[in-house]
Amino acid sequence: MASSSNGDITISVSHRGITHPLSLLPDSTLAYLQARLEELTSVPPPNQKLLYKGKKVVAEDATIAEAGLKDGMKVQLIGPTAEELGGLKATESEHQRKERILRERAQRAPVKVRSTGPASPSSDSQYTFHKIEPLPHLPNPAAARDLLTRLANDSAIRHVMRKHQFAVGLLTELAPHEQPHLLGLNVNAGQAIKLRLRTDRYDGFRTYKEVRRVLCHELTHNVWGDHDNNFKELNSTLNKEVAEFERAQAAGTHHLTGQGFESPHSALEAEAQEYVLGGGAQTLGGIGAASTRDTPEERRRRILDATMRRLQKEEEELEQRCGTEGH
Repeated sequence: MASSSNGDITISVSHRGITHPLSLLPDSTLAYLQARLEELTSVPPPNQKLLYKGKKVVAEDATIAEAGLKDGMKVQLIGPTAEELGGLKATESEHQRKERILRERAQRAPVKVRSTGPASPSSDSQYTFHKIEPLPHLPNPAAARDLLTRLANDSAIRHVMRKHQFAVGLLTELAPHEQPHLLGLNVNAGQAIKLRLRTDRYDGFRTYKEVRRVLCHELTHNVWGDHDNNFKELNSTLNKEVAEFERAQAAGTHHLTGQGFESPHSALEAEAQEYVLGGGAQTLGGIGAASTRDTPEERRRRILDATMRRLQKEEEELEQRCGTEGH
């Protein structure tokens, strides 16, 4: 490349396969060159690394000639763009947030709780939902408050919150017409959890078990923001612990529900949750069509198999309709 008649220094800068020709005065500063390159490539000056023969280490206010650049030189630019840097920072920030939460949890004194016994007042006051608030502009807010209160006082939910030291500032609801695609949302790792309580037509409420499943899912977001393997592992643990707690409670105290004693199918569902939500996600094979000659154990396994498939499908739908990831 020949030198310009007016004494300019002409160089070609390559970045990711694209060559940018530049014509500069010999007394142009290195900072000016970096500013020009930022305009062309979106790579901020602090991230720019220039590779060329005869490169000299100089200050930013040095001229390009003092930096060793000569007419006709070919320069290679390496560095991330501002957009890429923002993504890296966001990833780093999310990682730091997770590390901070885990570090703070590790520094706390362990909370000793019994699996099915009453909780101590101190643990209740710390690891709980500190405020319950239905949406006043929706129909029958009193019934919504009752449902939220029942969830907050659920013995199995309180058990896992104490065990994992979860605290939530506000437990409230999502309006179906405002966010029809969502079943739950965790804001700022426990600042607030919002649950879809109502049916699409506002003619009633979703079943308690459905809403509680979503609550377990959103509690997991107190630690993990994305639906990655870390999230799935903790979510599985919470669901398994809820199922085990209720089984132990039913077996140890003959617990009465609002509909009477625990039915056999409730125990089977708890067992299925241990398989599906406990990380196994396995199905039982070798079970054909129903037969009058089936033994009680075969019928139990058949029901368990069907329940496991249903719970697995529900968990997949819940993950798709959670608004927390990337929030």
